[in-house]
Amino acid sequence: MHSDPLLQLLRRQARFTAQELADLISIDEKTVVAKVAAWEGDGTILGYHAVINPEVTGDTAVSAFIEVKVTPERGGGFDRLAMRIARFDQVVSCYLASGGYDLMVVVEGADLREVARFVSEKLSSLDGVISTATHFRLKTYKENAFLFERETATERLAVSP
Repeated sequence: MHSDPLLQLLRRQARFTAQELADLISIDEKTVVAKVAAWEGDGTILGYHAVINPEVTGDTAVSAFIEVKVTPERGGGFDRLAMRIARFDQVVSCYLASGGYDLMVVVEGADLREVARFVSEKLSSLDGVISTATHFRLKTYKENAFLFERETATERLAVSP
């Protein structure tokens, strides 16, 4: 189902009209509307969002990537604790990951102190959380397939003998 060309178009650009989508993959508009409604209904499509460039809008919010080591629960693994963490308002994304930590948690806050307070008061204090390592986002180059900077042609200076 995920290889459906319609779903791939929507993943890249959710602002196409039903008619534009139909034209792009040579199916009729009614089929597009029905498929999208079915995917929204069964949870395949969870929502839509715009990718915003904070440099342009002046948004000063802070984002952090937090590596979290946890103790898996007997019979439940990581799921219950991961869902508990994911429900915090500050958490933008939460992933089970391979490697030296168990969960990758993406958090947003108004400033560094707000993120630090979340980590120390809410995240680190949860039963089952062994340790955290916080990495603050300094600059975004690409997000959800969108480049944040336009490449400019670099001029080379002429070298004279």
